[in-house]
Amino acid sequence: MPTFEIGPEHFQLDGEPMQVVSGALHYFRVHPDQWADRIRKARLMGLNTIETYVPWNFHAPERGVFHLDGRRDLGRFLDLVAAEGLHAIVRPGPYICAEWTGGGLPAWLLADPGVGIRRHEARFLDAIGTYYANLLPLVAQRQVTRGGPVLMVQVENEYGAYGDDPLPERQRYLRALVDLVREQGIEVPLFTCDQADDEMLARGGLPELHRTATFGSRSTERLEVLRRHQPKGPLMCMEFWNGWFDSWGLEHHVAPAEANAADLDDLLAAGGSVNLYMFHGGTNFGLTSGANDKGIYRPITTSYDYDAPLAEDGTPTAKFWAMREVIARHRPVPDAAELTGRATAPALDVDLAARVPLAHALPSLLREDLRAFPAVPTTDDLGLWSGFAVYRTRLGADDLVLSVEEVRDRAVVLVDDEQVGVLDRGSHTFSVALPARAGDLTLLVEDQGRVNYGPRLGEPKGVIGPVRTAARTLDRWEVGALRVEDAPELLRAALDAPGRALPAGRPGGAGLYRGMFASAAGQDHFLRLDGWTKGLAWVNGELLGRYWSLGPTHTLYVPGPLVREDGNELVLLELHGTAATRVTFAPGPDLGPTEQ
Repeated sequence: MPTFEIGPEHFQLDGEPMQVVSGALHYFRVHPDQWADRIRKARLMGLNTIETYVPWNFHAPERGVFHLDGRRDLGRFLDLVAAEGLHAIVRPGPYICAEWTGGGLPAWLLADPGVGIRRHEARFLDAIGTYYANLLPLVAQRQVTRGGPVLMVQVENEYGAYGDDPLPERQRYLRALVDLVREQGIEVPLFTCDQADDEMLARGGLPELHRTATFGSRSTERLEVLRRHQPKGPLMCMEFWNGWFDSWGLEHHVAPAEANAADLDDLLAAGGSVNLYMFHGGTNFGLTSGANDKGIYRPITTSYDYDAPLAEDGTPTAKFWAMREVIARHRPVPDAAELTGRATAPALDVDLAARVPLAHALPSLLREDLRAFPAVPTTDDLGLWSGFAVYRTRLGADDLVLSVEEVRDRAVVLVDDEQVGVLDRGSHTFSVALPARAGDLTLLVEDQGRVNYGPRLGEPKGVIGPVRTAARTLDRWEVGALRVEDAPELLRAALDAPGRALPAGRPGGAGLYRGMFASAAGQDHFLRLDGWTKGLAWVNGELLGRYWSLGPTHTLYVPGPLVREDGNELVLLELHGTAATRVTFAPGPDLGPTEQ
């Protein structure tokens, strides 16, 4: 029977020393038809292992629901890893961070204020038990001990950086997770990971579990910190940060390939094992990107390129070749002559001639009729875990100013269907001037991503009351959730209705726009939205994600499998207005300005 063990000095695969040289590749950030390509390129760079997180809320978007097909087919992904001759490391959380909405924790679970987040609390542990029972059997079937690729499974994630429970309670929680994992047939080694910090490493692990560290520089020094907490056994950097994620409104982050390669060389020369975070970042498709809030709320961009060795579209970068050269000094690497640079993507313009104004589009997007509330609710109260909601009430002529305690995360303010302002968490804009007339107030509220790190995990979304005007408190509301993910299907009839077409060349306001185009089937495209402000984009019914003129990202990646030769449909939900009536598909990506 094959074995993988943690030896006194090295990892041991079938009794032989193994230096794990791994790369992070998240199946949930890559189109399934491209999984095999990305995995093959990992092998060609010299990696022997693929690591992936598993986002609980991706597989369980609602209570009582669990999906393991399509984009969520982790079993197929692991089988492709094995088919390429590589091993796998699986990190199922329950918390993953990963710049993923909510850090992977389901909002439907945390909406119960009695649930103890990342603590030894019965409801939280019971839900994790159900999650593991749905997920881990497919991992167990693919363990190396059963002829599969899986070498190790992680317990929790950077737990030393979270919370203030005393150490005995923290260890009690971790041991409960270990029991739940083992109950599902996981027999390979378990491990924890924490930042290379004495306090975090001490707080985040268990004496009986193997500790690993996370860092992106000063490898020798950081391994010494880890050794103080892992007195024997192999040393491993479970996240070697060779790039960084991007947030809306900031620059595109890059890390010099030469510095990354030198630090990697130091790590491998010291005998350490490594997992590159990321080997290939991919894309936060749909509404999956998370957010950070350390006094300023900063949502994560749609692109998760991460300045990784393999770019968002799967192109090997200079960092790929620099790291491959380093890896070749420490272990054999295969020939990679088949790899080429980025091909020029199809360049074309698409006229978006069909339009439904925002005010007309909203009723079609509602999941159900608006519900009455005696006080302003959160979107969690609606059972809405991502996306948009509509809040409506009646204004008087003397209300004059709208003020909320907080909005999570952004709201377009309309009076009688006319935009009068924006409430925005990121800029701490929580009041808007109102026209001096009676009318209908509508708030189109956007969840821009649930916080994925720190004490604000699990907070509710929507409008946080009370809501006041210059004259009174607004306490009678009609509120409803929108089905924005299904917008093209729900609004096709409205878009095709007579009188919806815009005159050629005339810019438009907020609303739903559609255009058709022909192009090269199966080829990657890069959607450029100059002149548009903020919203969502779909190609052939697939929600690519958010766009925003705030930047840094200027293009959205369109995976080739989404594109056909003719009859392609592009739909935009524009929240403000546009100076253009067309969009461009660019010959390559533009991820924005950098610090360098």
